[in-house]
Amino acid sequence: MTNNEKLAQLLFPDITKTPEDYEAVYPPRNLPEGARVTRFAPSPTGYLHMGGFFGALVDILTAQVSGGVSFLRIEDTDKKREIDDGVSAIIKGFDYFGVEFSEGVTGFGTEKGAYGPYTQSKRAEIYQTIAKSLVEKGLAYPCFCTADELTALREKQESDGALIKGYFGKYAKCRDLSFEEQERRIKAGESYVIRLRSSGDENKRIAFDDVIKGKIEMPENTIDEVLLKSDGIPTYHFAHVCDDHFMRTTHVIRGEEWISSVPKHIELFRVCGYKMPKFAHTPQVLKIDEETGDKRKLSKRKDPEAAVGYFVEEGFPKESVLEYLLTLINSNFEDWRRANPKEDISKFPFNLKKMSISGCLFDLIKLNDVSKNVISVMSAAQVYENVAKWSAEFDAEFNKIFTADPAFSTAVLNIDREGPKPRKDIAKWSEVKAFVSYFYNELYTADVKFDEKLSADDIKAILTTYLTVYDPADDKDTWFAKIKEMCEPLGFTPNVKEYKKNPEAFKGHVGDVSGVIRMAVTSRSNTPDLCAIMQLLGKDEVTARINNAIATL
Repeated sequence: MTNNEKLAQLLFPDITKTPEDYEAVYPPRNLPEGARVTRFAPSPTGYLHMGGFFGALVDILTAQVSGGVSFLRIEDTDKKREIDDGVSAIIKGFDYFGVEFSEGVTGFGTEKGAYGPYTQSKRAEIYQTIAKSLVEKGLAYPCFCTADELTALREKQESDGALIKGYFGKYAKCRDLSFEEQERRIKAGESYVIRLRSSGDENKRIAFDDVIKGKIEMPENTIDEVLLKSDGIPTYHFAHVCDDHFMRTTHVIRGEEWISSVPKHIELFRVCGYKMPKFAHTPQVLKIDEETGDKRKLSKRKDPEAAVGYFVEEGFPKESVLEYLLTLINSNFEDWRRANPKEDISKFPFNLKKMSISGCLFDLIKLNDVSKNVISVMSAAQVYENVAKWSAEFDAEFNKIFTADPAFSTAVLNIDREGPKPRKDIAKWSEVKAFVSYFYNELYTADVKFDEKLSADDIKAILTTYLTVYDPADDKDTWFAKIKEMCEPLGFTPNVKEYKKNPEAFKGHVGDVSGVIRMAVTSRSNTPDLCAIMQLLGKDEVTARINNAIATL
């Protein structure tokens, strides 16, 4: 038995399996040629971040379009940052948007798929088996340096003017300890970590083809990276390499902030003897800072929209958020949507290579516009169902009023909805209450503010005259014809163009007349089809509101 083999047995006396055992447990996936296997691997340290959701969507789309597999892996090796049941917070965000992975973690303590466990803390034996194998081959070693010694090392590098900082070369004081010294310190109970014995050369560079950003060149890794911490838990870098190999990941898709780590990951894949996956680094999700006007990364601390939960609470339809994110993810999505206005987004031919190389600008105003378009083509029944579900959780008072008569509320939402040019008033479910409040006496308070260019006498004459011709059975054309007939006797013109040509000749036009009635009935200057509104409100309510308006003059 070699000294390296003796050392490996001393460090890992309880590890009896070999890397080959795990190769058998996790064989190559039986997938079609060209199928991509992707993973989203968050830490359970809080809510699902919009940047994370953006990345997860890219993972899922990449797998879907290739007939592959996407999985959710929880990377919980950093116990200091983990929060209680952080997994459920992540899963809840995905559930709201109907986003589902092929396999992986499905909830707190639950998962699906044959390549698990999909939680890193449950895979400790795998990492230790691979680390033991590396020690046996002389590719890893125990490091006994204390925190004070590592601090002194960094200070020495500063004073030496070292261009590279870290544990490497002549600064790696435990790298060349004799087996006898290692054995003595282990048996003495000294704390240690397991480090990679890097073969990197600071004068050499590595190159890799990033699927999104193209060819990237960087210096080789020379740092003896920590593989296992003193408690036996792996570092992110080592766990990621082991997991992506045994879960048979073909494409590592992650944020561009991880580009600087690629050299150490490439070395780890090579040292372990694993096939290298393809790397694809997505652009950061940015926003315009309101104070400086500069672009910056979405901030958990500053930006409520950084949390996926914000969009749930505000009531943005899942379809709207997904639609908007696709405009950021692929430059050709908007053209595809114009050509396929009613097609499900799952049919969009997503392509990693069409992602932006620079940052993606998250714009709430643009999201609102997208969402208005999405909601405008929903049926009234769909909108009712969504509003009822949202308000049950976030506005119980409105929910009680809104759902008391489902047929009435659905009819309210259907006004001007199913025509060739549907109105685009609503961007999120939280706006519906204010949008429809004048239909419900429990929510409506009259606040009539008539156009100041009209005199009180003219307003009163319009309302009084209208009451004499009002018939709730009138269809839209008959109703409008009556409004036009009222105009000339009252000093208004039924022709808007005529008014614009000669405004001094009239008190106003037909739009002003209908506007007075609209304000009296709804306390709004802008509404959907007024005839339809009054038909739903009913004769008694309309008459009462008009009489009340007259009384205020």
